[in-house]
Amino acid sequence: MTAGRVVAGRLGPVGLWTSQLDRQPAERLRAAVAELEELGWPSLWCWEVLGREALTNAGLLLAATRRMVLGTGIASIWSRDPAAMANAQRTLAEAYPDRFVLGVGVSHGPLVDARGHRYQRPLATMRAYLDAMDAAPWQGPPLAEQPPRVLAALGPRMLALAAERSAGALTYNATPEATAWARSILGAGPLLAVEQAVVVEDDPAEARRIARGLLAFYMTLPNYLRAWERLGFGPEDLAGGGSDQMVDAVVAWGGPQAITERVRTHLDAGADHVCLQVLGADPGDLPMAGWRALAGALLSR
Repeated sequence: MTAGRVVAGRLGPVGLWTSQLDRQPAERLRAAVAELEELGWPSLWCWEVLGREALTNAGLLLAATRRMVLGTGIASIWSRDPAAMANAQRTLAEAYPDRFVLGVGVSHGPLVDARGHRYQRPLATMRAYLDAMDAAPWQGPPLAEQPPRVLAALGPRMLALAAERSAGALTYNATPEATAWARSILGAGPLLAVEQAVVVEDDPAEARRIARGLLAFYMTLPNYLRAWERLGFGPEDLAGGGSDQMVDAVVAWGGPQAITERVRTHLDAGADHVCLQVLGADPGDLPMAGWRALAGALLSR
């Protein structure tokens, strides 16, 4: 069995992706993730931008749960050197067997600049970084297996590198059409994990308002603009916060049944795992109501 198939089995067909935990004090974070586990969510991905450090945060979440698989979605390669990344991964893999998946990515120019680095040649930089990770010495306890990593990928060359050098890829802001395209590049073996933003809201105007609040940030990043252009969205779709057509394609909204249908569409298109980013009316608060509602609809299937 390939590493991609093993990781897919651990993550389950549906899980969660969130940035909201970054804003919560540790006590509330622990309580929230413990409830998510009790609701039956098998896996949770957390980001790294300018909030909590990704690997430390993963350790905090793993310690607060018993079964849930934690993934970094993603840990930026600009945040630590390759040996630190590799040995943090090994530390968590040894302490929490089969419960940690390292997602790494090249991030985006403005975010890298904010760290005082220079964003350039992302594909070559990632390849060199992976080489250095693989060569990093480890003086800790012996590991039963090489812990899995996945690469954040939007374009065809990074997807191909993910298939070559990792267990698979994590995509973001992707439509089901993009999922099918990514699978065609990855091939059958590697993991394809797909982030899907969702709003549990039946009112179109309110759902799209919340969705545009998320997309506004990503519309400032050239990598996402190029990815959406590859899907056929033109300048008129990317103006003014995004056309209704584009918003509806990237962010699923409606009741739990509508969200379930979008998940199924991604799975049918070739995804192994769909991680839902549940958006609430208040971006600074945890979307507990949405997490609970979707657990009842999706995890009983």
